[in-house]
Amino acid sequence: MARFVISPHFRLHEWVAEEKGYFRAEGLDYEFRNVFESHATPDRVGAYTSFEKGREANVSCACHWTVNVAASSGHGKLYADAYSVAPAAVFVPPESAIRDPADLRGVPISVGHQSGSHYSTLQALEQYLPLADIKLSFADGILFSRLEKLIDRQVPAAALFSGPYYFLEQLGFRKIIDSTFMMATMLTGEPDPEDVKKYFRALRSAQRDIDLRPERYTRYYRREFPQRFLEQIDVRRWGPGERIVFEPYTKEVFEDSFRWVREHNIFEPAAMGPGCYEDACVSLNAH
Repeated sequence: MARFVISPHFRLHEWVAEEKGYFRAEGLDYEFRNVFESHATPDRVGAYTSFEKGREANVSCACHWTVNVAASSGHGKLYADAYSVAPAAVFVPPESAIRDPADLRGVPISVGHQSGSHYSTLQALEQYLPLADIKLSFADGILFSRLEKLIDRQVPAAALFSGPYYFLEQLGFRKIIDSTFMMATMLTGEPDPEDVKKYFRALRSAQRDIDLRPERYTRYYRREFPQRFLEQIDVRRWGPGERIVFEPYTKEVFEDSFRWVREHNIFEPAAMGPGCYEDACVSLNAH
């Protein structure tokens, strides 16, 4: 059987588990791939498109809406024994006249297409604006591309999460509305179920360490940031970011999320699959 492939995804856990030896302590035969070493800014591909093309890691993460739909469409299995929560928000430059969520009416907000920033920005702003008045821009790439364009004042507003979220706070950018959202895990290929359990046991140990002393581990954010910002960032001021919740991603959550995506016409109906929890999701624990 092929080695278990692990790749970080804008969070601290995999870095902590790798350097503290938690994967090895679990007896996991794995390969650790830092997909961000070869380029300053990751490819401009939306989360769903990356599942369509195929991801190299056996276990990868994205917003739960995308994993939900991708799993229903047969691009892998949603791992239903845990989920995570990522702090996110819509930011504007400090000199911007935009101060209230309602001020974003008709303003292009840079988000990733069919990615967490896409869905979460809609959900947050629907409290203030009719859907027709929420203007999303998909032209500015994924996370770090949006960060760069907002800092360079090439876009008026952008939705960011994880390290870029904390960096914009550090720089004094204004948070207009919180859009914190759920992440889910996709299993691709045919990983050994025991390897998946070992992987998540290691992440549980990492989560405990992060909860106890987050300031010891925020330095790992530097490993995924574009080179141009490394002299500016002060990770001592940043928070722990995404938090893994070791509770089930339930059928009710799956169906509610699938229904919301369908009602907002984010995908063509034929591309969404049947939306069957039992077919799209896998649990390795007895609940």
